[in-house]
Amino acid sequence: MSFLMVMACTLGAVAVVHSVTFLIGYRIGRYNVVDVAWGLGFIAVAAVCAAIGVGDRQRRVLLLVLIAIWAVRLSWHMLVKSAGKGEDPRYHDLLSGDFSVPHVLRKIFVVQAAATWLVSMPIQRSAVEGPTPESLRPVVAVGIGLWTLGMLFEAVGDFQLRRFKQDPANKGKIMEQGLWAWTRHPNYFGDACVWWGLWLVTITGWQSLATMPYPVLMTYFLVYATGGRRTEKAMAGRPGFTDYQRRVSFFFPRPPKRESS
Repeated sequence: MSFLMVMACTLGAVAVVHSVTFLIGYRIGRYNVVDVAWGLGFIAVAAVCAAIGVGDRQRRVLLLVLIAIWAVRLSWHMLVKSAGKGEDPRYHDLLSGDFSVPHVLRKIFVVQAAATWLVSMPIQRSAVEGPTPESLRPVVAVGIGLWTLGMLFEAVGDFQLRRFKQDPANKGKIMEQGLWAWTRHPNYFGDACVWWGLWLVTITGWQSLATMPYPVLMTYFLVYATGGRRTEKAMAGRPGFTDYQRRVSFFFPRPPKRESS
């Protein structure tokens, strides 16, 4: 099975996931359902790679398991988070009031489907490569460790934020407890760690370094395109948020700055 065939099949799988998601969003009148499909698209890619790839079977299965664990948790979290609510302000801003089908497809679903397919290129490439050399097994171990760190940051950060919002006394307040006291976006930081970890798992030699732009692209999405910067733009003006920005790191965790006396 050639790399081009794997690419074609994964592209088809991603197209199906996002097409179905668009139809669901169109029917219910909100397109933030694409956030639920974000993880599912990666599962589709990993499943195709595991099923039809001719590369090292152990690595294909490992990547499928790691991606499935990450994606199922994320998709369930996004489903619960958006249930019973209206459109996400980020997508209102992105669409600029134009909810016509061509505009929605172009600005949201085609972009996210393309991003899923491109970011997963290291997984696709590794599906046709041989076993990881013994000398690179430590790199795989580091990758699994980084993936684990990212999962913890994402899961714990989301849990802490959900508990905070469930308390009526915190309505209108800025979450700055737990991991949120160390980074303003523990979920996005965790996501970046997950994808850099997965990339390390795919390393089989020097030629694998050619796929480094793809985790860089994912990090760009998490920081700028649809992640931290866009979230903070929506939060601008909220009481206490400017002070929170001043004291707490934007992305990489670090101890919060002390209040000046």
